[in-house]
Order: sequence, then C-alpha cells, then structure tokens
Amino acid sequence: MLQALTRLVTGQQMARIDRRAIEGGIPGTKLMQAAGEGVFQVLESAAKDLSGCRIVILCGKGNNGGDGFVVGNLANRAGASVTLFLFAKAAHIEGDAAHHLSETIQQGLVVNQVQTKSDLKQISRALSKADFVIDALIGTGLRGSPRRLVAETIEEVNQAVCPVISVDVPSGMNAQEGTCPGPCINASHTVTFALPKLGHFFQPGRSHCGKIHLSDIGISDEDVEAEKVGTSLIAPWGAASLLPKRAPDAHKGDCGRIVIIAGSQGLTGAATLAGQAATKVGAGLVTVGVPESLNDILEIKLTEAMTRPLPEVRKARCLSLRARGQIQDLIHSADCVAIGPGLGRHRETEALVRRLLKDVRVPLILDADALNALSGDAGCLKGLEAPTIVTPHPGEFSRLTGVDPDRISPNPLEETRELAESCGITVVLKGAPTLIASPDGSVYVNPSGNAGMATGGTGDVLTGLLASLIGQGLDTLGAAQLGTYLHGLAGDLAAEKLGQMGLTASDIVANLPVAEQMIRKLEDRNLYLKTDLN
Repeated sequence: MLQALTRLVTGQQMARIDRRAIEGGIPGTKLMQAAGEGVFQVLESAAKDLSGCRIVILCGKGNNGGDGFVVGNLANRAGASVTLFLFAKAAHIEGDAAHHLSETIQQGLVVNQVQTKSDLKQISRALSKADFVIDALIGTGLRGSPRRLVAETIEEVNQAVCPVISVDVPSGMNAQEGTCPGPCINASHTVTFALPKLGHFFQPGRSHCGKIHLSDIGISDEDVEAEKVGTSLIAPWGAASLLPKRAPDAHKGDCGRIVIIAGSQGLTGAATLAGQAATKVGAGLVTVGVPESLNDILEIKLTEAMTRPLPEVRKARCLSLRARGQIQDLIHSADCVAIGPGLGRHRETEALVRRLLKDVRVPLILDADALNALSGDAGCLKGLEAPTIVTPHPGEFSRLTGVDPDRISPNPLEETRELAESCGITVVLKGAPTLIASPDGSVYVNPSGNAGMATGGTGDVLTGLLASLIGQGLDTLGAAQLGTYLHGLAGDLAAEKLGQMGLTASDIVANLPVAEQMIRKLEDRNLYLKTDLN
C-alpha cells in the first residue's frame, strides 16, 4: 500500500546522505551549485524581473554560506544589484564553499566581511534599500543560540520590510526539533534541499519558515534509503493514494458498518460530532450507542446516523456495566468500533471500557474518556485481538502512560514511537503537528491543520473520521495517515473561509467532503496550504 512518500530528516541524517552522494561520485561543488540554483529559482519567481532588483545576501562560513554565494553569482548574472555580506574572513572559507566564493570574487562581486559591530551599520543601510534578502547565515548544524553579530543581524533582518528567502532552514532554527533557542529569521520562503527537515514542521520553527519549497539537488533514492530514515511526512499524493474507492454497484452495507460508543450528561456534542464525521466521509451505516436517557437528544442531533439507547448508571446519565451485553450485540456485525467521545469519568463507565477491550475483534479506536479509563495502565493495550488506534492529546498521553508531560514535549516522536512499538498499536498523538506511530517503529508527521482547531470537539470529529475510513477498508495505519491529513485540511479550508478564532468542530465536519474532493482530484499538488513541497 502506498503511504507517506516524503522522508523527514534531521540535519545529521541529511549530512550523511550528502556524504554518501559525494562518495558515490557527485562532486560536493555540484550539489552546492544545485542547491543555490533551487534558491535562485524561488527568488526569480518571487521577483518576476531581477533586472535592477536589489538583493542582500547574508552568508555564514559553512556550506549554507556556499549556497548563498551561488545565489549571488546567479542573481548578478541576471542583472540584479547584489550586496553580499560574509560573516567570516574570506581566507577562512574552506571546501566546496571556497570554490563558489572564488567564483563570486571572479565575477567582480564585492564580498563585505563582517568582523565587528561597526560593520552592522552597513548591513542596516543595505537592508533598508533591499527588495529581497537571502538568509544563508546558519544551516542545519545549529547548536545553541546564534552568536552576537549573527544574532543582531537576525534581529535587523526581522525588522526589514522586504521578503526574506532562507536557505535550507531559517537561521536560528534547530533543524531537528524546530526550536529557536535565540533570535530566528522570520522567512517569507524557505528553500530546503532533497528532503524536508523535521524542524520545518514543529513549532515554533514552522512559524518561521513561511512557504516551504523542496528543491531536488540530484541525490538518488538509493542514497536516501540507505539512511533508513524512520520518519515521514504525510504528503497529499500519498494521502490521495489511500482514499477508498467505491464500486459503481456499492450499497450501504459495503461502505462500512460503524459503531460509536459515546456520550454522557453534558457531553452529547462529542457523540454527535463523531457520528456526523463518520457519515460525512462515506460510512454506509453509523450507529451511535449512548446512555438511554440521552437517546432522544441524539435522535434530534443526528439525522443520517442511527442511535442505540444503552443501559446507564441511575441519575448519573452515563453508561453502566449492564450495557456490555447490548454493546456486544452491536459490535457483532460492525466493521469498526470507536469508544470514548464524551463518555465521562464515572468509575462504572471506566470499568465497562476495560471489559469491552476483551470483546472487540474488529478494528478499534480508543479516544478521550476511553483512554482516561486506562490511565496509568497502557500495558492493557498489549496483545489485544483488535487492531487498535489510540488518539490521545498530550495530557491523555501522559495519563495513559505515566510519562511526565515535560518529557513528552521535547521528545514527542520518540515517546509516540515507544508506545506504538511496546503495545503493538497505532498511536495518533494530536498536536501541532499531529504524529502517527506504527507498531513497526515508523512515525508519520501530518502537516495540515491550524491553531483554530484548538477548540472543543475537533478530536471527536477525528475519531468518527478514522472509524469511517477503516469501515471502508483501510487498515489502521492507512486510516490514521489519511484521516489526520483530511481532518487538518478540512480545518485549513474552514479557517480560510471563517478565520481561526471563529472556527468550530462543526465547521471541520462541513468541510470534510471538500477536503476529500481536493485530494481526490489533485488539481493542485500543493495541498499543504502553507508549503510548496511539490
């Protein structure tokens, strides 16, 4: 099955891939030339006409600076007015970068060497007149905060009014974690090479990247595969390949029989949103099982889905242990079962959830209060007969695993991977970005979505969406990949129309069919909305 297509790498992994390509016969100077050409193409597209355009290029002493020299050479030949600053002595530039610096000097470009604080005044004057800035100061090898002169220059660039194009990563951003330990360039565009970097998709780094462009510099698939990269980006074309296909003579029974166990007093909205989302992405038959005293409310809220009143705890209006037998009957003919949205935290409901784990044989999704029912006991997820997806946010993840939240935040990839591997389940860690971990140790990063989705009910929408996709034939990993991408894309479409502040979970449900159509048609391969990884 075709899944995510774009590997995500750390700076160290990319360096090893580069080295492998060079050892395989591609000169490093050629790779650097190709990288600079990729940046120049973005510059040329943004400027429309470079003749007379004033370009300020800021170069560090490493390979990132070498890419900047190439951009300067190409822009100069195109008729631009290029002002180049080097944050090192020209005599100290080595390797491939030295080759391209030599070409820069041969072209007659002046290389302004920035050595003292007084040199910053010249940069400030140049920035005030610039049409574009090329940020080639610090690449993927950043450790710690940018140093004094570079740090002050970054602050100056961020005050400039012209567009900034960053080379590989915005200077000041950690390529592996997306952290910004000091000042960081606010780029309009970031041009990265061969493969996107992890930091491009983690906050706050993602907010500094602007529009991301992926440039092919000639590195082979074999060199990439040899690195055995375990993290990938969910690409739109990968998501499109996972969309269920429906036979012309299909009937509702062929399109997924979904059972959702949800709801309690005050939380009927969660059950409603999960049921609506399941129907909006194609499930043939959806049944929402709810506490019996709440059934009338759900029958009003849900038109396309069926409801099933279930035994409840007297006066508490939440599911009781006596509901187990009727739920067993419900799931007997189901293609997928989702448990959790709005269930509540009553001890009897939590006991019911634990017992249902032994009953389900078809694919199972555990969300929200179903996960809270398992707090501190992630081990009970090991060895389940049902292929299982869990969809915690960081707080639920912490309660489920006992891992301190302060440990999850800096290491979400590793923590998510460890839970998936140890329990043999698919883990969807909701956040910015959402991560999907497979039992085989692979991790997928979802690039779609926005801050407007930080509102009640969006997780319930995702649960119904995932259940629907599984019911239509996807395995748990494929459903998690496609489902998170669709969910985020629908949120992005809603935010484009309504803004982020007023976005609601119902708006996401309403935009699910539009999102599905967008990636099914693939009229535009750029469906990240904020990026251009074509």
